Amino acid sequence: MSPALLEVEDLRVRYGAVEAVHGVSFAVHAGEATALIGANGAGKSSTLAAISGLVPASGRIRFDGRDIAGAPPHAIVRAGVVQVPEGREILAQMTVEENLLMGLRGRDRSELGSAYERFPILRERRTLPAGTLSGGEQQMLAIARALLAKPRLLLLDEPSLGLAPLIVKRVFDTLADLKRQGVTMLLVEQNALRALGLADRAFVMELGRIVMRGTGQELLRDEGVARTYLGA
Repeated sequence: MSPALLEVEDLRVRYGAVEAVHGVSFAVHAGEATALIGANGAGKSSTLAAISGLVPASGRIRFDGRDIAGAPPHAIVRAGVVQVPEGREILAQMTVEENLLMGLRGRDRSELGSAYERFPILRERRTLPAGTLSGGEQQMLAIARALLAKPRLLLLDEPSLGLAPLIVKRVFDTLADLKRQGVTMLLVEQNALRALGLADRAFVMELGRIVMRGTGQELLRDEGVARTYLGA
């Protein structure tokens, strides 16, 4: 088993008087894809936001042995934890290339070549406003921008949201390729079939708690998971 790169213990997230995440604990191992699945409102995205430092949280969050709980988001990114947010959050009025340059964080722009090799469509569209891209192209742009930041842990929040089935397949093919290359990923996804098919390990969240855990294949075969999340 690979070592744990991220360790989350007793994580709690509150929005005012409402506690959205109730004492969640799990680990993400180096070189693996880990999935958090569950219905909308289960606390999955809040968990990612807490890891990224985007919302206040209590509990323990350790990345590569270092406590990052309470650190500001820019420090967490510098440590190597980079998130592809729900809804992509590209800068629509800026060009595709200008969006990608933000991922470089001041490094040599020649590194853009890796993004264009992975996503040739972005090279073709590089001078266009990012807002003119299709939903699938915008998701590719968001993933490419995150990869340019050289993440040691890539967080993905609902990468299939709002995409047509053919584009969803393309996005998950890209994630599978990243996994083969050794990229460590933590994926939040309502498309449980796709997420579990990709994941080495997975966790089911309900009402802010982890209620089931196992390998992706174990959860795919579980009758309760199939009935509740896979439509079987």
